[in-house]
Amino acid sequence: MSHVPTLTEARELLGQYNKEPFHLRHAEIVSGVMGWFAQQYDPENVEYWQVVGMLHDLDFEQWPEQHCVKCQELMREADIDESIIRACASHGYGIGDITSEFPPERQMEKILFAVDELTGLIGAAAIMRPSKSVADIEVSSVKKKFKDKKFAAGCSREVISQGAEMLGWSLEELMEKTILAMRSLIGQMEI
Repeated sequence: MSHVPTLTEARELLGQYNKEPFHLRHAEIVSGVMGWFAQQYDPENVEYWQVVGMLHDLDFEQWPEQHCVKCQELMREADIDESIIRACASHGYGIGDITSEFPPERQMEKILFAVDELTGLIGAAAIMRPSKSVADIEVSSVKKKFKDKKFAAGCSREVISQGAEMLGWSLEELMEKTILAMRSLIGQMEI
């Protein structure tokens, strides 16, 4: 019978396939951000949302060309619940060469789709600040960097915009909430 792993178990599984500090840090940030959003929208399932955030890029480091496909196989081998597999795979729906067959449907899946790229953009913008922190970053600064296609070019503006649209939020609302979510991690990790 498949199971929902604890956050600790998810972190251990992630570590089996990911060694790069960048990928491990990204997983921690997305997991923490998902936890913040869960407190707002699904407070009974905070750890579940965090687990999805932790595992969403399980396959990316070793199998980037099979991203969101290989993770399904890896998670099934680890007997992970299908709802988590689907949620993780859905964050790659319709993106470039990724062939995830699962469109984001649940609120949690839409938020993961929207914040995955956005956390990278906000993090890159924060590093450019004198404080090098999200503690004092404003939506206007993130919007300015969002418009500069050369800045953090690997962060897809199209995906971020699609995510906001899926959620029925303005881009500014998505940015504001994600900044607040990232600020909530200060003290737990270097943000």
